[in-house]
Amino acid sequence: MRWIMRSKIHKATVTEANLNYVGSITIDKDLIELVGLKKGEKVQIVSNTSGARLETYVIEGDRGTGEICMNGAASHLIKKGEEIIIIGYELTNEDISPQVILVNENNQLVEFLEESVEMNHQIQ
Repeated sequence: MRWIMRSKIHKATVTEANLNYVGSITIDKDLIELVGLKKGEKVQIVSNTSGARLETYVIEGDRGTGEICMNGAASHLIKKGEEIIIIGYELTNEDISPQVILVNENNQLVEFLEESVEMNHQIQ
């Protein structure tokens, strides 16, 4: 079994960083559904701005708002205005066709991206 990328929201902009909230990342429900994430799912967050990387879990934000909020301790590492990538993984032996989207600075869908995740690479 391997951890394989299943979901990715690319170039999202953090709209809020809330230290006083108990952990997690809040994501617009429309974006969650577009890439197949689930409420409570563990995700990796990578900041294109600062290079920070962390793991947390998903909280559903209001639909259509473009909300991406870093909550709790994570707000020390990733701040409002940073550009991030949100990645969900699946533990499997199967090949996966990940759902990957590119969003604009308002966290609205720009396009679906194709990323090939193939498990059976042969070294030549």
